Parts: sequence; C-alpha cells; structure tokens
Amino acid sequence: MTGSEESPSFRLAYVPGVTPSKWVRIWNERLPDVPLTLSTVTAAEAPDVLRGRGADAGFVRLPVDRTDLSAIPLYTETTVVVVPKDHLVAAVEEVSAEELADEIVLHPLDDTLDWERPPGRPALERPATTEDAIELVAAGVGLLVVPQSLARLYHRKDLTYRTITGVPESRVALSWPEEEPTPDLVEEFIGIVRGRTVNSSRGRTPTPPQPKQKRSDKGGAQRKPAAGTSGGKAGGKSGGKSGKPGAKNPRGGSGAAKGAAKRGKPRRRP
Repeated sequence: MTGSEESPSFRLAYVPGVTPSKWVRIWNERLPDVPLTLSTVTAAEAPDVLRGRGADAGFVRLPVDRTDLSAIPLYTETTVVVVPKDHLVAAVEEVSAEELADEIVLHPLDDTLDWERPPGRPALERPATTEDAIELVAAGVGLLVVPQSLARLYHRKDLTYRTITGVPESRVALSWPEEEPTPDLVEEFIGIVRGRTVNSSRGRTPTPPQPKQKRSDKGGAQRKPAAGTSGGKAGGKSGGKSGKPGAKNPRGGSGAAKGAAKRGKPRRRP
C-alpha cells in the first residue's frame, strides 16, 4: 500500500431511538480490518448528512426523498403516550387518541410522526426537542406522543408510557446515497442488517475450500507388489495353476505330498 492510499472505513449515522450495537458487533466480527465509526444525527438532519457524504449509510425515519437516496424499510415502531406515573392514563394498558381530547399534548419541533393534526389540545409553545418535551411532561405541563424507542431513550423514574391507537407510526429504514463511493461496504452492511450469513452468495466472499490430497494408491503410483507375489491382478488369481508349493490339486490334496507318498510305499513282489 502506498502512502497516498487510505485504509477503508465505514461511517454509519443513526437517529435517536435506533440501537445499532448488534449490527456493529457483527460487522467487527466479519470485517475486523475495516473500522466502523458511528455518529448520531437528528431525524431531520439524517437525509442531508447522507447526501453530503457525511456518512456512507444511516438509519433514518421514513419518509425520505428517494430522488437520490435509496432506502430499505426495516421495521415499524409502536406509538406510545408518555405520562406522569400518577396520571389516569397510567392505570390502563392502552388508550385511544380520542381519549386525549381534553389533554394538552406537546408537539416538539423535532417530532418524528407524520401528523395531520396531533391529538388533544396544543400547548402555547412547541418545545424545541423531544428531550425538552419529556422534561415538560415531568413538570405536569402536558403529555407527549412519541415512538416507543424514544420513550425508552428518555426514560425517567417519575414517568411511564402506554400504547396509543389511532395515531401515525414511525418507520425506521436503512438509507444510503444512490451514488455511493463505497458500494461494496454498503452491500456488506445491508447483508448484515438483513441477516445474511457470512457464506451467503451476496455477502462477503467465503474462503475457497482447499483441495483434498489424493492418496498414492488412488490414481497415483501403484503399490509395489510384495516379495514373491505377482504384481498383476491376473497373476494373483493364477497362482493355483502355476504348480507353486502349497497349490491345491483339483482332485484334492497337495500334488507334491501325493508324489512323496507314492515314492515312499514299497511294491509287493509276486
């Protein structure tokens, strides 16, 4: 490698609420020579970060403009309402948007739900961030409707959350620029997120299997014949007809033994 060449790396952005640790761990196991760097961006900033090549790929919240960005939807989150622990809503498992009609529902500027109109009554001012809105809920100013991952991210001991129906849901996607400067690395990460194994045809090229060594008696040099035996197959079968010691006589017994018996028996004289 020359001094002008840079080592490959992969930059991954993600929005609050997404936990990429599982995929990062798999990446480090499969590509230990390619460092992966993480950066947190807001849901509103994420598309521009990818377009500006501030990251090679990122976990974003849909919708995004797909004119110059590709995206693979991954999952849809449950929407919840965050309330103080002593609120009436905390006594039920689920609440509908209509049941919050008389409540003040905070609508932060970084809201990630695609609302036509949030439920409940609006506050006098919109909080700047979801984290600020959580503080206002704790202060008893109002309630907050968010994806469940954000309720967990900003969890407080004096707050709880319940599932809410009749409201939009947030979808999380993996996105990257269409003209990606590191397409091979992006494809690797897509495979990891989709659960492909390391030996998948679209994943990282597996190490080719090593050829098996052939035994010398199969297709190679033939075994040397043992001393005193015929080297060929046919010779081994013809041993019984060659008159060798120990060969069986077709009429039974050994030919040499019969000859010796005849020579040793005296004839009677007339």
